[in-house]
Amino acid sequence: MRAKGISYDTGFVHPGGTSRKHFDPDVVRRELAIIRDDLHCTAVRVMGGDPERLELAATYAADLGLEVWFSPYPLNATAEEMLALFADCAERAERLRRRGAEVVFVAGAELSVKNKGFVPGETESDRLEVLLNQRERLRELAGQISARVNDFLGRAVAVVRERFAGKVTYAAIHFERVDWEPFDIVGMDLYRSAEVADRFGQGVRALVEQGKPVAVLEFGAATFRGAGERGARGLEIVEYAADTGLPLRLDGVYVRDEAGQAAYVRELLEIFDEAGVEAAFVFTFALHDFPYRPGGDGRDDLDLASYGIVKVLPDGHGATYPGLPWEPKAAFGALAGHYGR
Repeated sequence: MRAKGISYDTGFVHPGGTSRKHFDPDVVRRELAIIRDDLHCTAVRVMGGDPERLELAATYAADLGLEVWFSPYPLNATAEEMLALFADCAERAERLRRRGAEVVFVAGAELSVKNKGFVPGETESDRLEVLLNQRERLRELAGQISARVNDFLGRAVAVVRERFAGKVTYAAIHFERVDWEPFDIVGMDLYRSAEVADRFGQGVRALVEQGKPVAVLEFGAATFRGAGERGARGLEIVEYAADTGLPLRLDGVYVRDEAGQAAYVRELLEIFDEAGVEAAFVFTFALHDFPYRPGGDGRDDLDLASYGIVKVLPDGHGATYPGLPWEPKAAFGALAGHYGR
């Protein structure tokens, strides 16, 4: 792979606030240096819903020599709200590019699920119900959903290209059936689950054989036993607050399996390398609203559902990197080992 990456959460904006309440610039700068120096990444996908935070983190990353994939991530937004966010962020990304940084603009992610107007439903939970549990209805709606997605993406790319002169992509999921003609890079969120494990590698190779560069913008596993078999559905073990959408607790007691998470990340990286993928971004460095709570009620240890390669400490600091509020998981070492080869 040319670009060895990881995603970096600056804060996903929910109705109840942001997933990352504390955004200390000194911590951000230090974490990005660790991503470069200890994880041996050459690229970082800077994600979130606050344009100022995105620009700050992207600037730090660029100053460290990392390739920046500037990734505004709207949630439950309307088309006009998304276009306004992309316009703002495209101007910020262009300022960074003109300073000499390598910047790719990611025009949203999984829009049909995460936002309004594509799949029926006012909330993400409503839309996931259609996608996961109403298969006959989904088949009937598939063409309509794809048309809506591609119509919006056409508008979004035009807005971005008016303001940003670098390469543009989008983080898609398969059923959206994206028309990649307006984009420079095919961007996919790819998770191997038990249902597709036997044909996963073949599917990745088929994407690469289409001709355009392919970036895997999201892949990874949660940290409980059996999470790898669920792929992208690891967060389904979480109960969320109805009013804010923020995580509360797990729906049961699960067994921690950091080795399983590490093996999943390593195996998929090998598949992507073999297939000739241009860039890959592990999801994710940390999920700040899924803290590590060992002991006590096992349902409170939200880190078990986290795709982060570090476990976020709700109080205090870790020992491996003094002053930082997290500790590496086994997947941290697996990623460093693969990228550092």
